[in-house]
Amino acid sequence: MTPRRPGQQGFCLAGDGGQITAFVVVMMAALILLAGLVLDGGLTLAARERALGEAQEAARAGAQAINLAVYRQDGTLVLTPGQAVADARAYLAGIGAAGTATATGNVVTVTVTIVQPMQILDATGLRAITVHATATATPELGINGELP
Repeated sequence: MTPRRPGQQGFCLAGDGGQITAFVVVMMAALILLAGLVLDGGLTLAARERALGEAQEAARAGAQAINLAVYRQDGTLVLTPGQAVADARAYLAGIGAAGTATATGNVVTVTVTIVQPMQILDATGLRAITVHATATATPELGINGELP
């Protein structure tokens, strides 16, 4: 034990034991949770955009299934519903996406579902988030609008 010199200040730490440790533990847990929200939230938004893109592409693939006999007869674009649904489903199967396709009238509707696993929030019990996106397409003749 070193004797105190005159004018030297001494610190008494008797009542402070462990307070900073609890603060650090709470702050680290909050920072990890915040990082999880940022990372997993971004991955979920990216999955939503991917699902929308896949649904739009599949709907456009289905909208190409026009009835050629009717088109050649009077120039009217009419979908062949069974073929439109089959083409949209084939596109989804080709890219490995899960979804449904329907054709009603001249409109092809595709819904894609993606299950996005959580990276950090998995530790809190949130294993995955399911995102859905729906897109529609109709057959069009030529270019409808100004070219860039």
